[in-house]
Amino acid sequence: MKDSSSKKIPKIEIFTDGSSRGNPGPGGCAAILKHESNIKEISQGFKYTTNNRMELMAVILALEALNCNPCDVIIHSDSKYVVDPITKGWLENWIKIDFKKKKNKDLWLRFDNASKNHNINLKWVKGHSGHIENERCDQLAVLASKKTKLKIDEGYI
Repeated sequence: MKDSSSKKIPKIEIFTDGSSRGNPGPGGCAAILKHESNIKEISQGFKYTTNNRMELMAVILALEALNCNPCDVIIHSDSKYVVDPITKGWLENWIKIDFKKKKNKDLWLRFDNASKNHNINLKWVKGHSGHIENERCDQLAVLASKKTKLKIDEGYI
């Protein structure tokens, strides 16, 4: 008999992409969140930023949008800048050395905070290779970067 107090942990699949028109320049980020048959798309544009910041911001916004705690999360990203520090354990060391000679400390700490209560698994996907969700995120990120009212990327200024 199953323990009625045990709660099923939701499984969420996240697809992300970031974009900047110029590096630095106007940028956008986007994510698709999938849970069972529910799909949510999110995107945001920034006035002046970099591609790496937008790749990481896409993951952060997706994690911050989760309504479950904890969740089993699979994140698909075409950014080695995002995937490698997490899957190879570099981020843990960067935190220990207070990000000495590393960029985007503000976003990496925000990622660390947003991911703490979840079981995260990152998977790299090849960008611009016909991956349906990655292509859609790319479209959403580019569109977000072209909006007239763009946010300020406070950490980049």
